[in-house]
Amino acid sequence: MLVQSLPQFFELLNLSFEQLPDDLRRLFHGRGCCFPGLEQLTADWLQGQLLIGLFKEPSDEFLQQLIEGLRTFATTSLWQESKGLSIVIQHRARERSPIEVVIGEFNDFSVAQESGLKYQLELGKNQNMGLFLDMRYGRQWVEQHSAGKRVLNLFAYTCGFSVAAIAGGAEHVVNLDMAKSVLSRGRDNHRLNGHDLSKVTFLGHELFKSWGKVKKLGQYDLIIIDPPSFQKGSFALTKDYQKILRRLPDLLSENGEVLACVNSPEVSSDFLIDGMAAEAPALRFIERLENPPEFQEVDSDKGLKVMRFTY
Repeated sequence: MLVQSLPQFFELLNLSFEQLPDDLRRLFHGRGCCFPGLEQLTADWLQGQLLIGLFKEPSDEFLQQLIEGLRTFATTSLWQESKGLSIVIQHRARERSPIEVVIGEFNDFSVAQESGLKYQLELGKNQNMGLFLDMRYGRQWVEQHSAGKRVLNLFAYTCGFSVAAIAGGAEHVVNLDMAKSVLSRGRDNHRLNGHDLSKVTFLGHELFKSWGKVKKLGQYDLIIIDPPSFQKGSFALTKDYQKILRRLPDLLSENGEVLACVNSPEVSSDFLIDGMAAEAPALRFIERLENPPEFQEVDSDKGLKVMRFTY
């Protein structure tokens, strides 16, 4: 990270605050490699909190200049008009990804809104806050295409897709994730939105040991697959994704659809297209969903890939 690139960051931050969205939103995405010297820097607006992400340990000079710039920004009319409560830095390269408060009053357990839906965020305890902002269009698509459907949400995390599906009129959603703690937060997300929890099933199981239970609750009109790139002892992207794809024909209803997602820069969209053709040839590739414009990438295949398939 280059100190001489910081003026560009603050220039773009000011522009973002001139047209600040009402929703939870990424404001600066250095990870897309479109801004030389700022590749390990992000900025997210959490409706009152500005969260700066550092994905690599910076030099002392860079960190000092960043903090001084943020404190100066906090004196501007743009910050005052935003009604911001705090500016914090998350050191993603450090153990446990600690939070450093730059100004204001830090809220580590806040509720934010995206597309009219509420989500519980949790900052300072894990790397991720509880919602992946680059999946905004994916959640919108699910909300728009779930009416009357039975939905299977694999690697459900905090159930963002499930919240969107129920909001869109889904008949029932089955969420599966081996981490029961994140599924508990998924329940909270549904409660925040006043959803009927009788329409939602939560399975705290390891997927590859639970196919029988998943199939018993099917068949499904929409299956969402959004795995981590690597989960120690349970999932490795390039080795295990194919095992999921070959199971899809047994789980899908007639004319069922699949949203298959991958967010590793190491694999391209062809990984999913070719994998589906090999493991579940009855499913046809339809389209790749666009990513939100704030997640600008030099190479689109390095970013999030959300691929739609149908029978």
